[in-house]
Amino acid sequence: MTEESVQRFLIGDVEVLRIVEWQGTVASARQLVPDCAPELWQEYEDQLAPGHWEPGADLAVSALQTWVVRSAGRTVLVDTGVGRDRERPGLPMFHRRPGDLPGRLRAAGVDPGTVDVVVNTHIHADHVGWNTQAVDDEWVPAFPRARYLLPAADDRHFGPEGGYGGGARVADRLLYEDSVAPVHRAGQAVRWEDAYRIDAHLVLESAPGHTPGSSVLRVESRGERAVFVGDLVHSPVQILRPECSSCFCLDPRQAAATRQRVLERAAAERELVVPAHFAGGGGAVEVRKAARGFTFHRWAA
Repeated sequence: MTEESVQRFLIGDVEVLRIVEWQGTVASARQLVPDCAPELWQEYEDQLAPGHWEPGADLAVSALQTWVVRSAGRTVLVDTGVGRDRERPGLPMFHRRPGDLPGRLRAAGVDPGTVDVVVNTHIHADHVGWNTQAVDDEWVPAFPRARYLLPAADDRHFGPEGGYGGGARVADRLLYEDSVAPVHRAGQAVRWEDAYRIDAHLVLESAPGHTPGSSVLRVESRGERAVFVGDLVHSPVQILRPECSSCFCLDPRQAAATRQRVLERAAAERELVVPAHFAGGGGAVEVRKAARGFTFHRWAA
């Protein structure tokens, strides 16, 4: 799949579009998923390489992308990427990055002015960046008619109530001030706890660990199911071995427990698992329970 490609599939009556902004190598496998020993990547090389891991260089392959979900007459965006020209000191991959998500949406037939709902599965720099855009040197919502659904626990943690993530990273304050606070000022933010139903087919559920408010979006239509898991699964190796958390998980043990729970349900209910950052031609996969962890059953066409 090229960066410009758009993947489309149906979940019952719900249409899903995958808008890829970028994909490539991001870090060494050990850096991205430090809980996963090198021999495990080697054990699963035939399932991870080359789409998700480059064995020779030991580099994980990832993608920056947004999912468009059309359901019950609404257009819903799941996460909004990095944004354009953001100040992200300490996050070199995201710092002052060029980008044009609105242009890519238009090319896929999605008018940003008609987006009804924006879901931020959690508040990290690569999931909220296109919440806003600069107009006359001021950050304003990029989707003027949308409700922005924010996990309350993350909004507290990364906002002023939590000292902008406790001041651990300068970028946390900046991303909140340029990508989240303007949505609040515009009156378009909706904070939710535990669960939030968007319509008859879509419901958000809390899935903490990666961040305090990390969440998943469940889809059900005409007996078909999917679950958008955000960064609960950053690399396919975490499906094969769910005890492995990424370096970005604020609470790795809780993240591992949540990942196990979500994947157990996905396997039992035949949900398509849709992570935020899987690269390659699939981007989403059905899973089945294995003796230890899970296996890939079928990738989305």
